[in-house]
Amino acid sequence: MSSMTVFRLIFLVVFLGWLVVWIMLPTKLYKITWTPKLNSKLNSTYFSGQGTNLLLLSFPMMFIAALGCIYLHAKKQQRSSYSKSVVTSNRLSFLRRPALVMAPLGTVTAMELAFVAMFIALLIWSLGNYLYVSFGHLHIHKQGEKVWQAKFRSVSLRLGYVGNICWAFLFFPVTRGSSILPLVGLTSESSIKYHIWLGHLSMILFAAHTVGFVIYWAMTNQMAAMLEWGKTWVSNVAGEIAAVLALAMWVTSSYRIRRKMFEVFFYTHQLYILYIVFYVLHVGAAYFCMVLPGIFLFVIDRYMRFLQSQRRARLDSARVLPCGSVELTFSKSPGLYYNPTSILFLNVPSISKLQWHPFTITSSCKMDQDKLSVAVKRLGNWSQKLCQEISSSVDRLEVSVEGPYGPNSSHFLRHELLVLVSGGSGITPFISIIREIMFESTKPNYQVPRVLLVCAFKNSADLAMLDLLLPINDTPANISQVQLQIEAYITREEEHPIADNQKLLQTIWFKPNQLDSPICAGLGQNNWLWLGAIIASSFIMFLLILGIVTRYYIYPIDHNTEEIYHFSYFVLWDMFLLCACIFLASSAVFLFRKKENTIEGKQIQNLEVPTPTPSPGSWFRNSDRELESLPHRSLVQATKVHFCARPDLKRILFDCKASDVGVLACGPRKMRHEVAKICSSGMADNLYFESISFNW
Repeated sequence: MSSMTVFRLIFLVVFLGWLVVWIMLPTKLYKITWTPKLNSKLNSTYFSGQGTNLLLLSFPMMFIAALGCIYLHAKKQQRSSYSKSVVTSNRLSFLRRPALVMAPLGTVTAMELAFVAMFIALLIWSLGNYLYVSFGHLHIHKQGEKVWQAKFRSVSLRLGYVGNICWAFLFFPVTRGSSILPLVGLTSESSIKYHIWLGHLSMILFAAHTVGFVIYWAMTNQMAAMLEWGKTWVSNVAGEIAAVLALAMWVTSSYRIRRKMFEVFFYTHQLYILYIVFYVLHVGAAYFCMVLPGIFLFVIDRYMRFLQSQRRARLDSARVLPCGSVELTFSKSPGLYYNPTSILFLNVPSISKLQWHPFTITSSCKMDQDKLSVAVKRLGNWSQKLCQEISSSVDRLEVSVEGPYGPNSSHFLRHELLVLVSGGSGITPFISIIREIMFESTKPNYQVPRVLLVCAFKNSADLAMLDLLLPINDTPANISQVQLQIEAYITREEEHPIADNQKLLQTIWFKPNQLDSPICAGLGQNNWLWLGAIIASSFIMFLLILGIVTRYYIYPIDHNTEEIYHFSYFVLWDMFLLCACIFLASSAVFLFRKKENTIEGKQIQNLEVPTPTPSPGSWFRNSDRELESLPHRSLVQATKVHFCARPDLKRILFDCKASDVGVLACGPRKMRHEVAKICSSGMADNLYFESISFNW
């Protein structure tokens, strides 16, 4: 048995044990039999009433997160062969086929549908058992209260308990640098939909919980309870504030607002900090430990991103395309590794100091070892202002970055044929895939998949996006060695535009500045090991200091004096110590690694700014011009342009004769759903679908 198999078995056993605890938590057996025994052994003077939940619900996921970093580091060093991946992927390929394609949910695979069904079953099981135990020992909270009113209160309370289960998973999908997601083959971009689903579920449950209690108080003439901030029990005021904040975030996170008014969604969603504070003040320290792992790992990730963003990235050049899109090229550390379809978050302080926007990386870290490029499409206000600044002849543009974030492997290389279907700016993640294949094709005796790129654009000017397939620098672009076929469709023009009226692609070079530094991993090449050290050390530090504070400060007040320690103060201590321990551990490791990153950055020579010259782009506009290089000639020969036409996706996909066809779609939601429905129709067993969406 290999060491990697042992790791996976440990993860499986610990995770299943954690799930068993959640399954048993609402049962009568747990409440009547297990709870007294566990509390007597685990709720010591060092952890008060938090000991049981810390051990059973917090520790397992923190253990998986820390050990997972070691596993991912070992996996990165091992670099498993692709041939083995093919066997595994084909064996389980039916689980990744689209099983449900709906506008609100998107494309849902069979595996996702199975997990959703199990999660819903867990919620129903928990609510049923909570009510069964509660109705068996019903408490009348007010003299004259009727039995049905007491049951109504119990139902409202237990809906809040079930909402806590959603909260236990809510922050894992948005923890971009987490080790949890890669362990199950996910990225924060592909799993953002799980955060949305969990957000909707928790909002429904917490809204029912809140409204239920308001109705109960109105029925029993206890409306004054809405203003209570109890010293010995939960704060109703804190819960009401959390509910209002959650409602504001939920309303402004709808798909229409995210697409049309991103700034409204972005700024309103920053209320999550206050929401967490008031939510925790409402539920108390013991229930906070139930959802602690997700929040703990999210705070680590958020603080590490903050530290990385304090450095200014070295922007070398910008390629301005005739369609208005821009490819930004940064210097990067040779040790920074990422896979195709990764994204980079950009912040330009001169436009907005708060807004961060994700953009697809178009470069390949294997082909461009010291460069990193992203494509920016002029769509919203922020991107339009960025393009205007670049075009205004600035010598230097201050840019901060977070990332890159992306998949843990180049899984697309396992296919015999790759069909890449894009619409508009959806072509950008496929540029990095094709560049990666171009590099891999240079290796001896290495078989790369054939590539069919089907791209649809509104105007012929957008065809300039194909110029990005060739790197900006002198890196050998062996596109002639790749079996590449490009079918480009122009939907709103009937013929070639007049060449004299068209703009040429322009390259703008920026002057280097000593204040800028190449993009590098915040924790260096061994980032997974250092992240594991941060997770383990900060959590251990949190437990130690929490135990000391509880034993030598809180316990004497609670037991040696007539005064009762305030219920909310327990939670404030938990939140303060959590943040303090994370800040101390993360800052120490980051500063220690910063020295190595600085030395590595100095090894990269300052870019010698060349004289701006016309780019060999816009090859498609004038077929009579002399092609200047073999790569450009090969690109033209591989491309066929269809004017005033839309791709017949069903015909294109069903005509693919290979036994293993990987189908990747990126672009408008309607187009992605159409491709997914074709691949899941059952009419072609050789199609393996994957959707790439960055519409947050």
